[in-house]
Amino acid sequence: MKTVVLTCLVGSCLALTLPAVSDAKPVRKTSPTARAIHAANAAATQGPEPGSYLNAVQVYTFIEGTLYRLFTAPDKVSDIVLQTGESLISVSAGDTGRWVIGDTTSGSGEGRQTHILVKPYTAGLRTNLIITTDRRTYHLQLESTRMTAMAAVTWRYPQDQLLTKKAEAPVEVPSPPTPVIVGLSLESLRFSYTITGARPAWRPVRAFDDGQKVYIEFPADLALGQAPPLFSVGADGKPELLNYRVQGRFYVTDVLFSAAELRLGARRQSVVRITRTGEGAAKTPGVHHD
Repeated sequence: MKTVVLTCLVGSCLALTLPAVSDAKPVRKTSPTARAIHAANAAATQGPEPGSYLNAVQVYTFIEGTLYRLFTAPDKVSDIVLQTGESLISVSAGDTGRWVIGDTTSGSGEGRQTHILVKPYTAGLRTNLIITTDRRTYHLQLESTRMTAMAAVTWRYPQDQLLTKKAEAPVEVPSPPTPVIVGLSLESLRFSYTITGARPAWRPVRAFDDGQKVYIEFPADLALGQAPPLFSVGADGKPELLNYRVQGRFYVTDVLFSAAELRLGARRQSVVRITRTGEGAAKTPGVHHD
């Protein structure tokens, strides 16, 4: 507080106390938007670290949306090295009047690399640089100092390395199934069989024989479900389990039968009957269903 003594009148003096004048500068308030932007940029900024250098080259890890710092100095050129084979589309800087920015290439063919060359006119400058290529976009923060300059910066690309490892991983190619009728002549096959009865998912597609064996062809997904047993049916109508083997999606019997049944289920049994229609039937690969 400041006390001011006024002129005494008629033997009395009046003293007034006035508030002191502060010398402090007013505090500038930033908006929530500005604070959010500053906080986001600070969190996304990545600078040089001693452990990330390869000789004189700072190797950053590329992460989309990261801001990479590049320190430069007058009379020194800093090199921004892109990925091998990466094609440059454009380079944009916030301050083009006080910075010299150019590009060049090294190598040839698959080993060709693009270089962005940066040099400031004076110390104490700051601006941003955006580089777009056929693969990605780089965001850099350029800062000029009096003497300290980074010789070069480049990146490692973990995502590309992961994709390369996946591409190089051996892929198991299943061997094609051996055809069940290898060596058989089409002229020797007889397709004179009818298929009747229930229509479960495993119902055979067709049946045929070569004069010695009967081949029963099932849908391609037979192995995914329960395979039904095969019974021969005699003249008395009694079923008898028939010897057969499974080859791919075929049942193969070593005997010819006049009638056979595929049965599956306990309480609600599905029964599919396969009947040979005669020796003189046409040798055409037709499928007969009721």
